[in-house]
Amino acid sequence: MRKDVVVVGAGHAGIEAACAAARLGCETALVTLRADRVGEMSCNPAIGGLAKGQLVREVDALGGAMGRIADASCIQFRVLNTRKGHAVRAPRSQNDRDLYRRAATEAVLATPKLELLEGEVAGFLVDEPSAERPVITGVRFADGRRLSARAVIVTTGTFLKGVLHTGEEQRVGGRIGEGAARR
Repeated sequence: MRKDVVVVGAGHAGIEAACAAARLGCETALVTLRADRVGEMSCNPAIGGLAKGQLVREVDALGGAMGRIADASCIQFRVLNTRKGHAVRAPRSQNDRDLYRRAATEAVLATPKLELLEGEVAGFLVDEPSAERPVITGVRFADGRRLSARAVIVTTGTFLKGVLHTGEEQRVGGRIGEGAARR
C-alpha cells in the first residue's frame, strides 16, 4: 500500500497533522495503536490554558479540528485569570472525555483522503541513496505490514517508549491500562 503521508499517533497533534495533509489533497493514513482511542484525553480533560489556549486559537484559525472537537464535547468554558492583565488571560474548556474521543473519531473518519489504520509502527522503511542522506520512504508495522509514503510524521507523544511511574514502581505503558509504543 502507498500513501502520500503517514501520520503515526492519533492524539491531538496526529489528528491535526493527518487532517491538514488530507485537506491539502494528500492521500493520508493515520496510524494508531488502538482505533477506539483516537483523540483519547488523559487525566485532565481540558483544552486551552495559558500556553495551549493560544495554540488552539492559532490551529483553529488555520482550519484545524481541535477547536471544533472541543466545542462538540465541552462541559464548561472559562476564561482564566480574568482579574489579571490581558497578557495572562486564557480560554479553557473542560471536556467530556468520551464525547471528545467520539467527536475526534468522527472528524477523522469524515475527512476525505484520510484513512485510519490500527497497528504498532515498529520501524521505518529507509532508502539509502548515500550513507550521508538516508530517506524515510514509509513505515513497517510490528505485524509485518509495510506502508510506503512520500512523508512520515511521528506524533507519538508520551507513548514512544513510555514508562509509567507510581511511587517506587515503574512499568511500560502509554496511559494507565494501555501499552506503550515499544519500538
